[in-house]
Amino acid sequence: MDNGLSLDPVEFLKGALEIPSVSGQERAVAQYLAEGMRRLGFAKAWVDEADNARGQIGTGPVQVVLLGHIDTVPGEVPVRLEGQKLFGRGSVDAKGPFVTFILAAAGLPPEVLQKLTLHLVGATEEEVPSSKGARYVVDKLKPDYVVIGEPSSWQGITLGYKGRLLVRVRREKDNFHSAHHEPNAAEELISYFVSIKAWAEAMNSGQGPFNQVQYNLRDFRIEHPDTRQLAEMKFDLRLPPRLSVEEAIRHLSAYAPPVLDLDFSGREVPYVGPKDTPLTRALRIGIRQAGGEPVFKYKTGTSDMNIVAPHWKVPMVAYGPGDSTLDHTPNEHVEIPEFLKAIEALRIALTRLAK
Repeated sequence: MDNGLSLDPVEFLKGALEIPSVSGQERAVAQYLAEGMRRLGFAKAWVDEADNARGQIGTGPVQVVLLGHIDTVPGEVPVRLEGQKLFGRGSVDAKGPFVTFILAAAGLPPEVLQKLTLHLVGATEEEVPSSKGARYVVDKLKPDYVVIGEPSSWQGITLGYKGRLLVRVRREKDNFHSAHHEPNAAEELISYFVSIKAWAEAMNSGQGPFNQVQYNLRDFRIEHPDTRQLAEMKFDLRLPPRLSVEEAIRHLSAYAPPVLDLDFSGREVPYVGPKDTPLTRALRIGIRQAGGEPVFKYKTGTSDMNIVAPHWKVPMVAYGPGDSTLDHTPNEHVEIPEFLKAIEALRIALTRLAK
């Protein structure tokens, strides 16, 4: 059933970009996308209890999940077409990749849809630690193959993402006269963070970016009530595959003096998938037949792949049009030719999976 011409691809994406969908406020865009899937002939299209945009097309035995996210970070980027560029928050990260999924699935012929069942999930709250949308569906679907919607450029196939750990450190102590030679609460936190930086840099010696431990101080606050002083800082670590979340916590705890209060959250495990699977082979063929040269990529950030990979132990990649260096920037835009090429490449890849 080729319904790909019943909606103009660029106008469909532009309409999605014109609906704000900061994390936690995705329902309106989910309804828009579900309605688009209905118009494109999906057997089922709805908004679920997590406000995910959901669609199902095909009746075959091979189960394919196409999961992208439809929330964005804050910060308006005026939606506009300038030549062959479509600007708007989410054009790259990641409404563009999810609309690519919808249009590629809608363009599949009947003989392919008799062999595949495609489950589309426009997931909510990926840009915040909750990952609400992905967590909601992870025990409701049983895929044979998974494609995560993230920008890789249309010729790129992402095989892995680093893990992540969020750390909050607090120190509370009695006030004392500044003439005393005792570190205050803030100085104790600074000393601890310096020790963590030194540990990370030692771990990173001789390693490339994907295998390095990255650290980022996100917040630092000091309070001075009359009798007590309080300091709190928050930082995150990006973890390479060689360092598990549990091992990172052990190191962080070992470096912390007993007087510091540590709290860990946002535990996302690193993931790296194999290069040679039916899914990667299908995508390589699709990219080549669309006129490109496929390249494997490894990302230093995180995505919903980190959430679902421990549960769905099947071939999995991330794919989608767009330059990921434009994520979250005021200049976020997708090149129209790249967007259209990604639709074509993914449609060919899905057709290949049905053989």
